[in-house]
Amino acid sequence: MDSWFEENCLIDALKPPESREDVYLWTPGCDYMGIKLRQGRLEVKWRQAQLGILQFGKYVEGKAERWTKWICEDYTQQSFQPAKVSGNPIWVSVQKVRYAQLYEVETLNFGSGHPSTPQPVLRTEYVENGCSVELTHLVIQGNPWWTFAFEAFGEESCLLDNLQAVANLVFQNDCGLRLQPSESCGYPSWLYATIKGT
Repeated sequence: MDSWFEENCLIDALKPPESREDVYLWTPGCDYMGIKLRQGRLEVKWRQAQLGILQFGKYVEGKAERWTKWICEDYTQQSFQPAKVSGNPIWVSVQKVRYAQLYEVETLNFGSGHPSTPQPVLRTEYVENGCSVELTHLVIQGNPWWTFAFEAFGEESCLLDNLQAVANLVFQNDCGLRLQPSESCGYPSWLYATIKGT
């Protein structure tokens, strides 16, 4: 999976993926909000809307959702540290190795909402409209998982177009993935199902 992503999605395949530990607050049955400690800060994400099911290429379908993030950072590094909640069963550690590629999407006939062919760019570049593609290897309670995600950004009227254009590009060639809506969810739902199933 990671070798396919490196060969087909990354423009700088030699750059190592990001490795980190996130610690999630265990909130059973809450699929619309996630709370985690990440690299010395507290992050709260909540789902604003469910936008339905989209198809990408021939073999991939997934749920599109709109999420918002709130960040609280402690520059003294005294709070929001995993060690502070270590051993507390309501906090769950998730080890992550994340591969990511940023795509820029320019609109044709500005304001029409029709996107051009997405172009991969370095993550250090400023992009007004686009979509990030992320492949993440996760380990939770000793069990390995993979997630595949698209995060569109930019003008409000272009968000779904950006998402659709980049996902269609990524899945234009058969990569062996057969993803269905039943396998598509946000992190809170995934975390709940994973822990409940162990």
